Amino acid sequence: MILRVCERVALCGFERRFSSSNLNYNRPVTVCGLRSSYKARRRTRILSKESIQVIHALKLAKSPDHVLDAKLSRLLKPDALNLFDELLRQNELSLSLKATNTVFNFIREEVGHDTLLQLYADMILLLGRNKKIDMAEELFSEVLEKGLKPDTRMCGEMIGAYLQAGMTEKAMEIYGSMKEWGCSPDKFIFTVLITNLERNGQQQHQQLVESLKQDCLHYVEFPDRFLQQLQEDKLFLQGGGVGSCLHKIKLELKSHVTCL
Repeated sequence: MILRVCERVALCGFERRFSSSNLNYNRPVTVCGLRSSYKARRRTRILSKESIQVIHALKLAKSPDHVLDAKLSRLLKPDALNLFDELLRQNELSLSLKATNTVFNFIREEVGHDTLLQLYADMILLLGRNKKIDMAEELFSEVLEKGLKPDTRMCGEMIGAYLQAGMTEKAMEIYGSMKEWGCSPDKFIFTVLITNLERNGQQQHQQLVESLKQDCLHYVEFPDRFLQQLQEDKLFLQGGGVGSCLHKIKLELKSHVTCL
């Protein structure tokens, strides 16, 4: 078995490869908007015929509620989960927020603790993309009211949602509460927080950046290498051809291991 380790850093819509003196492989750098660094862990990637029929019916129907009422209860739980993932992937606002929320409410009564947190995180990701911050906050509060503790991924999605809405203080509140909830920040969380705070350039934010960099020493493997790469990416953006889109750039650090 061969393990191939890939890291992808989202910067703004382009892709480049470079070699680092610390690394023995080429790493692609892709420019795009903020997105989750977490892979879906339940998806089979193969939609059943029944799930495909529901999606097609939703797109053609004048009333998604009628389609969901008629067809959703007939799906097996794995099919409903895959349907949920596919609606999230397509991110059609007019359809997804309505239909996905219905599917979410149907599924969450049937799944275990870990899958439930994934579902909440997925919904927060979708709502954050579409600037529905109030709805995302309601879901996050619902988790706490149920006595559940948010995990690292869920905190990362809520932080990302706040940052996309320009609510830096709220994002830092979530970060500050992570120790209380027993979860540790990861590279994705440090990347989006440091990048957004540095871009704002305010003095009080610079103090937060230094505090986050100190926290990296405790939570990130090879923190010096990680912080050096963040700085190199920042210099690349400032110096090379990103022009007027610079103010829209959000970094994502994505690592995944695939087996060949």
